[in-house]
Amino acid sequence: MTNYDKNVSRVCDYINQNLDEELSLDTLSVVSGFSKYHFHRIFSVRTGFSLIKFIQISRLRRASFRLTLKKEMKIIDIAYEAGFDSAEAFSRAFKREFKQTPSAFRKAPEWIEWHKKSSTPSVQTTESPDIKVVHFKETKVAVLEHHGAPELIYETTKKFIEWRKESKLSPIKTSKTFGIVYADPKRVKADDFRVDLCGSVEEDVPKNAYGITTQTIPSGPCAVFRHSGSFADISHGIYYLYSTWLGKNKAQCRDFPLFFHYINTIYDVDEHELLTDIYLPIK
Repeated sequence: MTNYDKNVSRVCDYINQNLDEELSLDTLSVVSGFSKYHFHRIFSVRTGFSLIKFIQISRLRRASFRLTLKKEMKIIDIAYEAGFDSAEAFSRAFKREFKQTPSAFRKAPEWIEWHKKSSTPSVQTTESPDIKVVHFKETKVAVLEHHGAPELIYETTKKFIEWRKESKLSPIKTSKTFGIVYADPKRVKADDFRVDLCGSVEEDVPKNAYGITTQTIPSGPCAVFRHSGSFADISHGIYYLYSTWLGKNKAQCRDFPLFFHYINTIYDVDEHELLTDIYLPIK
């Protein structure tokens, strides 16, 4: 990664961590370390976005999660938080970007189209993640399988959360939340993609209308590292595990998929605050 990329990455992080602030050219050029006379052009060349566009997409992306995950928030309050003076201006900008009005998105989000339009560039680091070997304790989990396009996982997640709240068998605040990942979404067709959404439980799950079953994440050694922030750039650390770390440490994978432990979720915090531990079962 060049110094240019590191500086632009720092600006992207700063923007996403300060979406409620006035993000002026003067402020961001100081963050970048570039002269304000050149910063805007450097940012555009490196990201493919103008600075104004990047900020607006980042704010609208957060607003999208507010609309779908924070049903108690009024649209006008989401509009104000996103920096708009009125619900009408917010609605026009939102529809221009995502082809749905905020109210339509709240009712029935078209996630696949949204992912295409809401993706902001991620200037990936080349730094190696801090990987440790730990012994994972066997954990019984309630499981809801997600099959199909990874962009639709939010719908499956909502269904799983509804079951957790209704059944009280895997309380969100006191139980652990996992995702067992069976394939790389960038390497398989959407129809072949599968993730098991899991919540730790004490007892087997009785038959239910949600299709929740009981499984076990087995005990054993795992290579683990913590990822901070959006899942958009989570692949670098995972690829490093497989391509470099295994060979350097003469380790072999066990017969169980890679899995995530979600320390928190997008339902609780903004994207830049997400913390996820990635576990690779090894022999």
